[in-house]
Amino acid sequence: MYVKSIERVGVTSFPAHYSGPTLGDVGEHRAIEAIIAAAPSSRNGDDAAVLSHASPNSRAVATTDMLIEGRHFRVDWSTPEEIGRKSIVQNFADIEAMGARPIAALLAVSAPPHTPLAYLRGIAEGINTQVGAYSAELVGGDLTSGNDLVLSVTAIGSLGGSRPELTLDRARPGQRVVAHGRIGWSAAGLALLERFGRRVPEHLLPLIDAHCAPALTPGRGVVARATGATAMTDNSDGLIVDLSTIARRSGVGIDLHSADIMPPSIVWEAAELLDADPWEWVLTGGEDHTLLATTAGEPPSGFRSIGRVVRGDSVTIDGAAPRYGHGWVSF
Repeated sequence: MYVKSIERVGVTSFPAHYSGPTLGDVGEHRAIEAIIAAAPSSRNGDDAAVLSHASPNSRAVATTDMLIEGRHFRVDWSTPEEIGRKSIVQNFADIEAMGARPIAALLAVSAPPHTPLAYLRGIAEGINTQVGAYSAELVGGDLTSGNDLVLSVTAIGSLGGSRPELTLDRARPGQRVVAHGRIGWSAAGLALLERFGRRVPEHLLPLIDAHCAPALTPGRGVVARATGATAMTDNSDGLIVDLSTIARRSGVGIDLHSADIMPPSIVWEAAELLDADPWEWVLTGGEDHTLLATTAGEPPSGFRSIGRVVRGDSVTIDGAAPRYGHGWVSF
């Protein structure tokens, strides 16, 4: 298993340079004040956030996801800013996958009392950076003491216009399969981290970045929906697993073109260094949060064609069963 299989390293030990008071020293209220200062919003600070009324002919979209230290990230691999950015990307990707626009996020944190206040502030700063890229805001949340560092983010989006949301069950034979974003980079970065930590050749650092703080271009989901995409998801659990979900829900097959999902040179170099098969990262890795969609027309702006929807009930590559088909499962 390549993604989200990080083993726990014992009680959370934060990097030494995060000195100063801990959450246990300052207490809940000062810690919350630090979060609000790092990710300011005029809607945050009361019992609940009141969002602007949605425009006519629009609907609200909501999703939630968790990050658990030792399972989804490690504090000796990721900076707190990267953890904050990752928590938003993995949630906003789900909003984008519906063809909607993220507008707000809520953050719930469980943290050990010895967590440095500066570390929590860094997470909030990373969140603020990422929500700012979407012109969204962190509008509230919760903070409690716990044995492990756990982040739970709830994302809220707006789905405007009369076009249907991009659900998983509307792919049809003859349509294109298109993708926006990288595939296999996060899994390659995790494999490098497991072997070398962050001490890798400089030209491979983008793979580390892809795992610790995956990137997604804001607005691509909205563009895909506006230009006629029919179904969409994000690559969080593995390319074959996530496309198999669309295939199963839509009652179709999906045939990928190997030339269009070929690992790039940087992924091949990492595989050679680790004596690994880069195709396993591409097909099973996940956590790139690449948008995967189907459309009857040309690829939307920012997307590329990677295959076709066909008659059948499975995902194939060049008409044959994929070499790897597993992916991430929680249990």
